[in-house]
Amino acid sequence: MPVEGPTSSSQLQDSLLYCRAYWVSRSRIAWNVDAEDGSCYLYASKTAFLSVTNDGIQGYDVRIKLEVDNTGLSENVTEKFPHIRDYKAFKVPSTLDVKSLVKCQLAVAIFNSDGKWSAATGLQLPGVLDELFSYTGPLGAVFSQEAVSLYLWAPTAQALSACIYEDPSGGDPVEIVPLQEFNGVWSANGLRSWEGCYYVYEVSVYHSSTLRVEKCIANDPYARGLSADGRRTLFVDLDSDALKPEGWDNLADEKPDLLSFSDISIYELHIRDFSANDPTVDPDFRGCYLAFASQDSAGVCHLKRLSSAGITHVHLLPTFQFADVADEKDKWKYADNQVLESFPPDSDEQQDHITAIQNEDGYNWGYNPVIWGVPKGSYASNPNGPCRTIEFRKMVQALNHIGLRVVLDVVYNHLHGNGPFDENSVLDKIVPGYYLRLNNDGCIEHSTCVNNTASEHFMVERLIIDDLLSWTVQYKVDGFRFDLMGHIMKRTMVKARSMLNGLSKDTRGVDGSSIYIYGEGWDFGEVAKNGRGINASQFNLRGTGIGSFNDRIRDALLGGSPFGHPLQQGFVTGLLLQPNDHDHGSKAVEERMLAGSKDHIQVGMAANLRDFVVTNYEGQEVKGSEVCTYDGIPVAYALSPIETINYVSAHDNETLFDIVSLKGIPFFHSGDEILRSKSLDRDSYNSGDWFNRLDFSYKSNNWGIGLPPKEKNEKNWPLIKPRLADPSFKPQSSHILAAVENFLNVLQIRYSSPLFRLRTANAIQQRVRFHNTGPSWVPGVVVMSIEDGHEGVPGLSQLDPIYSYIVVIVNVCPTAVSFANPALRARTFELHPVQAMSTDEFVKNSMYEALTGSFTVPSRTTAVFVEPRNI
Repeated sequence: MPVEGPTSSSQLQDSLLYCRAYWVSRSRIAWNVDAEDGSCYLYASKTAFLSVTNDGIQGYDVRIKLEVDNTGLSENVTEKFPHIRDYKAFKVPSTLDVKSLVKCQLAVAIFNSDGKWSAATGLQLPGVLDELFSYTGPLGAVFSQEAVSLYLWAPTAQALSACIYEDPSGGDPVEIVPLQEFNGVWSANGLRSWEGCYYVYEVSVYHSSTLRVEKCIANDPYARGLSADGRRTLFVDLDSDALKPEGWDNLADEKPDLLSFSDISIYELHIRDFSANDPTVDPDFRGCYLAFASQDSAGVCHLKRLSSAGITHVHLLPTFQFADVADEKDKWKYADNQVLESFPPDSDEQQDHITAIQNEDGYNWGYNPVIWGVPKGSYASNPNGPCRTIEFRKMVQALNHIGLRVVLDVVYNHLHGNGPFDENSVLDKIVPGYYLRLNNDGCIEHSTCVNNTASEHFMVERLIIDDLLSWTVQYKVDGFRFDLMGHIMKRTMVKARSMLNGLSKDTRGVDGSSIYIYGEGWDFGEVAKNGRGINASQFNLRGTGIGSFNDRIRDALLGGSPFGHPLQQGFVTGLLLQPNDHDHGSKAVEERMLAGSKDHIQVGMAANLRDFVVTNYEGQEVKGSEVCTYDGIPVAYALSPIETINYVSAHDNETLFDIVSLKGIPFFHSGDEILRSKSLDRDSYNSGDWFNRLDFSYKSNNWGIGLPPKEKNEKNWPLIKPRLADPSFKPQSSHILAAVENFLNVLQIRYSSPLFRLRTANAIQQRVRFHNTGPSWVPGVVVMSIEDGHEGVPGLSQLDPIYSYIVVIVNVCPTAVSFANPALRARTFELHPVQAMSTDEFVKNSMYEALTGSFTVPSRTTAVFVEPRNI
């Protein structure tokens, strides 16, 4: 609510610190205020001298009376700003020079009939800025044969200059170039000699956080190169041949084949994790882009095995310029591994040593963006100059050449810095209050952790799409994973998909239609239930061809959720069948939970399709959208199989090995492909190399290397400590090798038949069936069949030339199970040849008996049976 009535002097001035009114269009201001018997005035001060006293608003250059619009806000305004749909509307005079006023300190105030003010507040400007200054022309540094030109969108700036430097740091500018404004865009033409130099902008602009006109030093939001730690923007022409590895222009024709998005399998990887501890990589390249070009390293050899088995995409955690890791490696601090290895596996000493330097070492996941459009400098051999561009391109090229496409993790939902002085602030220095999403008090929303961005604003959306275009064309990446995608508007995501679809090899050197986009469609915070417009949440994205992570199948398999009790069990972690110490309720409750989890898993195995019909555990035929979670949320949300990402383990929360070890007895037929552990760390974003180590020699999995950092884990230390101390939990090299083989076998099986990668919802509905259903189901067993066209099945086309029928049986029980179904009798099923030839003696004991249609599957085993065609 606005500050009301004359109170203390500090409260009076605070009324301008808050921006509770919205200038939503050229002609309307919206304010949630009682103005029935009063008059409303708009005030402006170019020098930011406004103040609130008991006598009213002082220090203004302009004072304009506003009339109440009793018809309220227009539909297009409430569609853009649904959270203020009930605000009162005030008319702005048509004669007002609005374009000049938005450069000023602004306020509105209500005066009673007796002339005393009753409320005053500052204004939020994105609505009027979008209407008056939306711009689609060039931005950033634009290179031509004759000159380098600069363009910056900054409609609220009062003055703007570019400071040009020859060096990446230190020294005085060699030139200070004033930029000229036309309709909110500031520009300057320079000389070709600027290429290779650095620059920053000096922006004079009113900033509501300080109530002053500030001189802000900022990078270019459209930077394509930076100096170390992003202190200056590099003039760099990404089209220059000097920045292209040999054969770069031909890479689009050398991409690994991808016939359908349904064929995709994604492998998530952090650049530093991949090679920081790999002794087979040149020490200068460890933890860097160039490690991926080390063709004979253990890590690259592992990726080659994954690629040969079927992995199609490597998803790299953030690779843009982010904060909290110095770009210059000589600034890093290191833990002494010999000292850390001397402590017991359940000691708190390791985490003490790691957290003491965690903000000064070389490790961070990178979800703290500073500049979206430039590769991170710490992963380059030299963070200054164009090295990061060249080496990033070499990384993409090397991965493509071993059969892997590259997905970038993009974080457009928030920014690390804000305000006029933060060294990591960029956008908020140039157009304060526009790029960051504000609440109704004018304060920055932080539901994504920090500084939420506002893609509902035209130039924010444009910056996101332009950034995607740059990474696609200039770095030839093959996909994008959107962090907290639900905080971005659906319109933005659909525009991004449309933009990519329009790219072709002939016009832009890339096939945009082969670029896959997906993300976290969580619906929470201020955007929940379309609170800021239709957002890119799971349910809103159906029909777009954009994928979103399926947390339903994750939670059903593992139990609970990442935010629940760590011992809550799920379908594969012992619920009912091998209980731990957690109280899940009565046996009847556990039976319902297990049965409900199975229904969720079946829907997930059927691509999480809304309209796929299953028989639930109560024996009713229901659609996927009618199967609900324990919170009453529909499980299924997709209209196409490419719109769901099925997963159980990602960088967030415990690794699969760790979570299984925490919730039940560890079993080595499941888990990440090398049984990776982070010693039960549930959030290792800043836990250093020690807790995030990968060992591609397959000798260890990083289990039992100390209690994980206390910040996110201390409350669970009593559960964690005895497990880390117990040597039976630690896998041997033989277990890791078996897990790798199992993982590769599963991939090979997936790619052995197109029936595992059906491309349409209709094909899935026609061919996929679940058999162990209804109230009489065998607990702990999922039975799925996929039927292909063959004689006797009218209307079903043939997709697989080798197999006519496939049955997949998942047995999570601690004992072998048998399952018989008359519909599967008298067929010629045999164990899939990949499993029949594996070294896994468990799965090789799986059997089928044609007379009874009975399948026998050993404990904790997934068996795949196929019916070969008579060729």
